[in-house]
Amino acid sequence: MLAIRLVAEPDGFDTLVLPIRPAAPQQGGDDSPAIVGPVRPGLPDELVAEAAALVDAAALTGRAGETQLSLRPLREPGRLLLVGIGDGDESGWRSAGAGVARAAARETSVTIALPDGVPPAAIRGLAEGLLLASYRFRMAQHTGDESALAEVVVAVGDPAGYTDVVETAVTTARMTRFARDLTNTPSSLKSPAWFADQIVSAAAGVEHLTVRVREPDELAAEGFGGILAVGGGSAQGPRLVELSWQPPGARTHVVLVGKGITFDTGGISIKPKDALKLMRKDMGGAAAVLATTLGAAALGLPVRITTLAPLAENMVSGAAFRPGDVIRHYGGITSETTNSDAEGRLVLADALAYAVQELSPDYLIDLATLTGANAVALGKRTGALFSENDELAGEMLAAIAEAGEYAWRMPLTADYVEYLGSELADLHSAPTQGAGSTLAALYLREFTGDLRDRWLHIDMSAPSWAEGDHRELARGATGWGVRSLLRWLATLD
Repeated sequence: MLAIRLVAEPDGFDTLVLPIRPAAPQQGGDDSPAIVGPVRPGLPDELVAEAAALVDAAALTGRAGETQLSLRPLREPGRLLLVGIGDGDESGWRSAGAGVARAAARETSVTIALPDGVPPAAIRGLAEGLLLASYRFRMAQHTGDESALAEVVVAVGDPAGYTDVVETAVTTARMTRFARDLTNTPSSLKSPAWFADQIVSAAAGVEHLTVRVREPDELAAEGFGGILAVGGGSAQGPRLVELSWQPPGARTHVVLVGKGITFDTGGISIKPKDALKLMRKDMGGAAAVLATTLGAAALGLPVRITTLAPLAENMVSGAAFRPGDVIRHYGGITSETTNSDAEGRLVLADALAYAVQELSPDYLIDLATLTGANAVALGKRTGALFSENDELAGEMLAAIAEAGEYAWRMPLTADYVEYLGSELADLHSAPTQGAGSTLAALYLREFTGDLRDRWLHIDMSAPSWAEGDHRELARGATGWGVRSLLRWLATLD
């Protein structure tokens, strides 16, 4: 991960980055050309004039993330990079950081000259954009497309005033990248046991952070029937990771739950060939909530967090659970399952029931790559948020927006509840009527008990994966949810 260094005055540089923004409209309705700005005090007048001329010559608009590189042979700096910041809000600066990371990927170091008094949110956005857009996951011994950019020097009037926000941005980006790494890792390596080991290693030695991993024998003894059913068809046994952050004096307790299917064949209800290729990403929810908890510990957030990650590989074998089976979940509720490809809700049901009966939190939040219907309804960059608590939903949506991620609140349609009825069991886990994402959410709600009014579910199947580079997203796993959850948790006390 590249280094970000704050300085008051740079001590020489080969590549200088200057921000640009759209100019205010002129009287009469005409827009003047994009102007350089805000301008860093002390820059040579001729350099500022050259940058302004480049804006006009290249017809730049100042749109967030827009870049233009100018070579200046035999002069200092040798390269001038202009980057748009849009409206100058945190989102615009985040896109600017991403633009710089890609435009300067062949440089080893760049200097970004910022004006005095730039708001802290701008620096946070800039740092997150730089660190997230420069991410690459490769397992090849030799790669030809890795970024050479190792350091970004940020020149600001008062470096000490921005140290905390940069540290927060670095931690947030580091944990988002960790979630991306976990999700991108091929399932030939990423068994439930391997996944659990990564969390044990990451939590080792961190004060007030503990981890417990339940193996198949313990899961059976305690009655986690959903996790055992889904993981029963694989030679790689399931696990339940319980990661706890308990800072002294914490008054609020949040339970985070994340779906952790390390590979999903669909089981006996096997997926078509093309749908199998990316099923290593079906543990994106577990990666997000676990990385969030590690991030909360690194930031010292004064909130107690218990994170539950049910991990299983949904495979086809003689031991796989069958369509039509009845599964007994933690606490005793039974589910009739007629589609073994609707497995995520079965493992989540166990974890939610355990959280309600054993942990008694103030809030219960779950993230899951749960349904393809998420993308059908909202496209590929937006998660579907469900909650009966208007205040909680509003606060989470605000945190998601500030973090630069996207979600939309969806209805928990009362008329669909009747479809969950079963002649054999307490619930039918995968009815074919109604809307897919909403039905899955309604099913999960049945396991929230007296926490129903403090529960929030996000189906983040669609935004968990990016098919190409876009702003701060790099192709592959996005680590969706880490940034949003850390923002929300930081508002609690």
